[in-house]
Order: sequence, then structure tokens, then C-alpha cells
Amino acid sequence: MLFTVLEGEHSGAKLLVLLERDELVGDDPLGLAPLAPGLRRNGQLDRPGAAVFAEVFGPPPRLVVVGAVDTAEALCAAAKAVGWRTICVDARAKYATAERMPSADELYAEWPQDAFVHIAPDRNTAVVVLTHDEKFDIPALVAAFGTEAFYIGALGSRRAQSKRRERLIEEGITAEQLERLRGPVGLDIGAETPAETAVSILGEALALRAGRLGGPLREAAGRIHVER
Repeated sequence: MLFTVLEGEHSGAKLLVLLERDELVGDDPLGLAPLAPGLRRNGQLDRPGAAVFAEVFGPPPRLVVVGAVDTAEALCAAAKAVGWRTICVDARAKYATAERMPSADELYAEWPQDAFVHIAPDRNTAVVVLTHDEKFDIPALVAAFGTEAFYIGALGSRRAQSKRRERLIEEGITAEQLERLRGPVGLDIGAETPAETAVSILGEALALRAGRLGGPLREAAGRIHVER
């Protein structure tokens, strides 16, 4: 993360924050370093008496879908279109194939809890469970809650979500952890087809990543473009 002061007393000053090494290069008179872990996109942010531009360097966001179903392929295709890296996990080897999931950059024919060990979802990763089967989605969600994934979603009706939450509590998931679960997953756009459902889910993930609610722009109180 590189901060550059654009306006103010310290105009021209730069601060490089190396998050993985917990290291700072440069001076930090404005106290910018603590902001770095929460920033995921380039953009300008305002500080008292100063304007600062933040540049994020690193790999692209990742999407992990559990369940090699039609919606998973549509979701991977949509995510790739906006520059994300896509990963599909399905313990059923006959489904986790390049033929069924051509838009997946990585395929894991493993149980979700095992695949997540290799994938290691981080703060730049969205996890979406699409299996509709407890033996897959419960382990997947339990594993996801143990990561820093910024978005955790699960397909299913409100009734199915209620039952799923009960099962997750039985597995030791806390009420605080359950607050991270987006279920029913996606924005309310009246989606019916896999492609429409993919737009709904990706839209919600993008909004959360940008710190937005995902409502109509005409009702937004702030600027149209994200302020970071």
C-alpha cells in the first residue's frame, strides 16, 4: 500500500506500508499506516487538512465457489470479467472438471475443508457456497468462517438458511461469526437464471468490498465513485 499526500502541509510525502512484512518505508506524520489493512482499492481519502491518494498493490481479488453447478460457472465468468481470479471446489470429481467449469482458473476435486487448506482464503477473497447439500455446505462454511474472507455467501431460501444456521451453531459457529454470512446470498434484483444470479451475487460482493450497501446510486448520499 502506497500513500501519497496530495494536498496539505506534508504535500508530496509518501508512505509505503508492507502489510505482509509489517514494515513501513517513509514517514507517517498523518497516521496513515493503521488505515492500510482496511483498504482494498485505489482512491483518494481525506484527512484533517490534507488529501491523500492510496494505491493498493498485490494480487487480484479471488472468488472461491463451492459446488460445480451452472450458477458457479456463470459466477466465475462474471468474476473473471471484472479481473478476479476464480477457484471452484467440488468433492465430486466428475463435476469439478474444466469442461463443466471453463471459467475457473483453479479446480479442486476435494472436500471444502481440505481444499481451503491449499487455497488459504484471505481478506481479499470471496467465498460462495452453491451446493444445497449439508454434507458439502456445512463443512465449507465452517472452514470459511475460520479464514479472513471478506465475503461469505450461501445460496438457498430463507427457510433453508434458517436450518443451515441451526446446523452451523451445532458445529460450534458463534452468533458473531454468523453475522458474516450473506444468506440468502446476493442483491435483490429479481434474479432467476444462473447468469442473473451471478450478477446478483457478484454485485453484493463488489459492494461489500467497496464499503457500499448496493442500493440505487440515485439514493446514495456520497460520491458515486468510491472514496478510499
